[in-house]
Amino acid sequence: MAATADTSNHYKYVLLNAVSGHTFKAILMDTTFSFDRDTHATLSDVTSDQLATNYGYTQDDKTLTSVAVTEDDTDDQAQFTCDDVTWTASGGDIGPFGAMIIYDETDTNDAVVGCIDFGTDYTIVDGSSWTGQDIVINLGIGS
Repeated sequence: MAATADTSNHYKYVLLNAVSGHTFKAILMDTTFSFDRDTHATLSDVTSDQLATNYGYTQDDKTLTSVAVTEDDTDDQAQFTCDDVTWTASGGDIGPFGAMIIYDETDTNDAVVGCIDFGTDYTIVDGSSWTGQDIVINLGIGS
């Protein structure tokens, strides 16, 4: 007989809340990037697929603001949320890109928190802005 384990929603919240005060950053990934939760653990694991610094996009400079952690007893998880991020193209187009990586810059290894796959490719046309979709990362250990 196999034993099973489960984790309380509050402990999921405690785990995420432990990084309160850390600096989190967002980077845009080229259209060939495919996130692998097993191998994409740190920023250095994904850097080769990040967009190049150009036309209003600068690698590793978009800091997330209003980072908050909440306990969600309805869906049995904890959530990491923050304000939307915006990039503005200037002098040329930014992209195309299809995903955004969130990483913890405070961590010694720049740990990857998660990936937001947009499900489509975007290009920010010169002179226009693009605001990323809501950033919500769920921690659902044991659920």
